Amino acid sequence: MDNEDTKSVLLDLERRGWDSLCNSTGAQFYGDLMTDDGIMVLANGAVMVRDAVVASLEHAPPWQSYDIEDVRLVDVDADAAAIVYVGTGYRDGDQPAFMGVMSSVYVRQDGRWRLALYQQTPTSS
Repeated sequence: MDNEDTKSVLLDLERRGWDSLCNSTGAQFYGDLMTDDGIMVLANGAVMVRDAVVASLEHAPPWQSYDIEDVRLVDVDADAAAIVYVGTGYRDGDQPAFMGVMSSVYVRQDGRWRLALYQQTPTSS
């Protein structure tokens, strides 16, 4: 798989993740996608292990829509890569949009890409 193929596959996983957050299936999606020892580092400073991520998403309010821009791939080796992008999530009503730089580190396990580390850095532009 070349860099463009890897970038396309990982970007598709990121979009599927955002879609799951919009349709309230995030707990199931990330429970399946994350490695057993996967971690999420959120914009508020929280560091969550896989089981805590799943539990927090079970009753999370849905996002209404999202944008993904400025996508970059960091190719580590044949079985590890990171995708970095600016993500903007929109909630319902008057809530302000959340904008941040997102980094997702994937490893290939048993022939499929799995999320090992996700990190958000909030930004205002």
